[in-house]
Amino acid sequence: MEIHDISSMLEGLINDTSIPKNIRKALSEAKMRLDSNDEKGTKVSAAIYLIESISDDINMPAHARTQIWAIMSALETAG
Repeated sequence: MEIHDISSMLEGLINDTSIPKNIRKALSEAKMRLDSNDEKGTKVSAAIYLIESISDDINMPAHARTQIWAIMSALETAG
């Protein structure tokens, strides 16, 4: 999966208002890192770090958790 595709998946979650604001903020920061001009490995690692920090948030809706796991898997493959 391409970085662009992962970024689009993140965008969908960022626009989902059923997801708490703190989680959407972390996802937005991860997307910003992926969209940066940094080296691919660097931006993928930064995005993984940001997403991991919220992946176990108790307030995260189940549908969002599933999508985040898919994004993490795609990032690990892309990295």
